[in-house]
Amino acid sequence: MSSANTSKDFLVERFQGTDKNVWVEFTGLAAEYKAVNLGQGFPDFACPNSIKTAIAEAATGPDNLMNQYTRSFGHPRLVNALAKLHSKLHGRDLDPMKDILVTIGGYGGLFNSISGLCQKGDEVIIIEPFFDCYEPMVKISGAKPVFVPLRPTKTNGIISSADWKLDPEELTKAFNSKTKAIILNTPNNPLGKVFKKDELEFIADLCLKNDTFVIADEVYEWLTYDDNQHTRIATLPGMWERTVTIGSAGKTFSATGWKLGWCVAPPNLMRCLQTVHQNSIYVCPTLIQEAVAIGLEQETSRLGSQDCYFKSLPAELQPKRDRLAKSLQDLGFMPIIPEGGYFMIADYSKLNVKVEGDPNESNDFKFVKWLIKEKGLATIPPSAFYGADNKKLADKYIRFCFCKVKWFLVIEIIHKKGN
Repeated sequence: MSSANTSKDFLVERFQGTDKNVWVEFTGLAAEYKAVNLGQGFPDFACPNSIKTAIAEAATGPDNLMNQYTRSFGHPRLVNALAKLHSKLHGRDLDPMKDILVTIGGYGGLFNSISGLCQKGDEVIIIEPFFDCYEPMVKISGAKPVFVPLRPTKTNGIISSADWKLDPEELTKAFNSKTKAIILNTPNNPLGKVFKKDELEFIADLCLKNDTFVIADEVYEWLTYDDNQHTRIATLPGMWERTVTIGSAGKTFSATGWKLGWCVAPPNLMRCLQTVHQNSIYVCPTLIQEAVAIGLEQETSRLGSQDCYFKSLPAELQPKRDRLAKSLQDLGFMPIIPEGGYFMIADYSKLNVKVEGDPNESNDFKFVKWLIKEKGLATIPPSAFYGADNKKLADKYIRFCFCKVKWFLVIEIIHKKGN
C-alpha cells in the first residue's frame, strides 16, 4: 500500500455514517474522569450461582466436547430448553431444531433478523426512543428507517412510562407498500414502557393489513414491575407467522458479559436468520450455551413460583427503582417511572444548571458531559435513541441505570461539589 493511501477512509459505503457510538464515547469519558457509571446497562451484582457452577463444571468436567464447536444454530441442550420454555410462553409446540436460533447476544439476533429480512427498497418502522443499534443495522441492510415516536401524554405529577404513547394516526401513516418490518421493543429501553395488549393489537392489525414482519426485541421480558404483564406480540392472532422474537441470557440471568441470545420464529423466517448467522458468526460458545441451558431448565421447572429467578429478580429491582425515583425527585429531577427494564429517564430541565458546550450538540449530551466531568457521575443522553428529526424530544432527559448496587451514590456524588 502506498503512503498516499494511509489517510484514506476505506470504510465501505454501507457502513458510512454508522461509526459513531454513544457507548464508546461515554464509557470512555466515564473511565477518563473515573466517574461512577450509572449509564451503561449492566448489573454490578452476581448472576445466579446455578449458572456460574454450571459453566465451571462444563469447563473442567470429563466431557471434552464442551470445549469444542457445537451445533451452528444452537447447542442441542440449549435449544431444547428454550423450546420447552417458549412453547409454554407462546402457547404452541415449538420445534427446537427449526424454531430456535442461538446468537451472540440479543444484538446478534437483531443483526440476523434485520439483515436476513430487509434490503434496499424496503422501509423499516422504528419506534422512538429505540436501542441505538436499530438505526445503523437497518441502514447497513440497505433499507430505510422510518421513525415514529412515543409521546408523553402527561406533564405534571407522577409520570409513568405508560403515559408515553404512540399516536395511532401517526403510526398508521408510517405504513405503506414498502414497509417490510417494524421493530418493537417491549419492555422498552430506555423508557421502560411495557406495551399493553390493546397497544400491541393495534400494531398487529396494521402489520396484518400491510403484510409487515415484526422484529420483537423482548430481552427485558422478565423485568416488569407493579403487576405489569409482558405480552408477546407473537401470541396474538395471525402474528406467529410474521414475528421474530428476540431474547437474551445476559438480561435474563444478569450476565451481560456472556453475550448470548436467541431468536424464536417460524421456519420460513428462521431460514433467513440462519443464513446470515452461518455466514458470519456461525457458532456461539459451547460452554456458555451449556450453562444457560442448565439455568433455563432449572427456572422452567419452577416457573411461576416465588423461587424462580424470573420473579425474584424484578422483586429485587423494584425497590431500587422506587428509591432512585425518590432520590431524583428530591434533587429536583422529574423521573419517568419505568414499568419494566432497568433504566429510568429523568427530566433535568428544572435544575438550576447552565451548561456550555458545542452549539451543534444536543442539550442532553452537553449536560451528561458536564455531569461526568464536574460531578463524577456517568449517565447516558437519550437523544442518542432518536432519529435526527426527533432528537429534540429527548434533549431535557438523561438515562439512569438502577440495576447497580452503587446507585445510591448518586446523591452523594451530585452534592459533593455543590448544587
